[in-house]
Amino acid sequence: MKTLHKLLAAAVCTAAIAAPLQAHRLWMLPSTTIVSGDDDWITFDAAASNDLFFPDHQPLRAEPAVVQPDSTPGKVEHMNIGQYRANFDLHMTQKGTYKIVIQNAGIMGSFKVNGVEQRLPRGTTADKLATAVPAGATDVKLSETISRNEVFVTSGAPTDTVLKPTGQGLELVPVTHPNDLVAGEPATFKLIADGKPAANIAVTVIPGGSRYRTSVNEIALKTDAQGQVAITWPGAGMYWMSASTTAPSTVIPNGEKRMSYTTVLEVLQP
Repeated sequence: MKTLHKLLAAAVCTAAIAAPLQAHRLWMLPSTTIVSGDDDWITFDAAASNDLFFPDHQPLRAEPAVVQPDSTPGKVEHMNIGQYRANFDLHMTQKGTYKIVIQNAGIMGSFKVNGVEQRLPRGTTADKLATAVPAGATDVKLSETISRNEVFVTSGAPTDTVLKPTGQGLELVPVTHPNDLVAGEPATFKLIADGKPAANIAVTVIPGGSRYRTSVNEIALKTDAQGQVAITWPGAGMYWMSASTTAPSTVIPNGEKRMSYTTVLEVLQP
């Protein structure tokens, strides 16, 4: 157990995603994804809900990070957290494509003390695990998690700088730029897991407005051997896309790493 604690204490992770949000679809919805002025703002709603883009459960509480077109950090403004949704604004002071992202990572699991099962406290990270799991604990079952929820928006012409992957977790590497999507035309995306092609994983695409339809109209896809997936958009509007996969953990000996990715994409009329 001491060896496990030493290995885990050396890792650096961000706060674990709150458990209640895992059962609902997470989304950050921009008012638009493309602007063309010289001093533009985009406003966002962000929540976890049963019906896409209809806030009915709880807000997204973490403040998103912003990567500006020149790769420098930006910030959201006017962040407000309400009962069912959060909202914030992005002031677009540079031309090109921005990335707005929330990444969560941590350790989840359970163990027994004197035969009684206990769960890791919410928010346990690898550097806290040595104290979170008591010495002498048995039946230790742990898994590493990393989730990424991001949106791309563009002022003027699209650029590619913010599309470069970090090599951590499940990420989208657009072949088709995410702000250049048109109804009736195919788009290709590549998913990578820790920098490698995420082959043969399920990808779910759902158009917004499901509250007002008799069916969700889910589009079920799967990546190919190179991690690529092609989508022909059935119509204009906002779409939610999500995927997940697992891999051996590099933090927990003989453990599992669960990775997920979510984005919202705007598809325009031709």
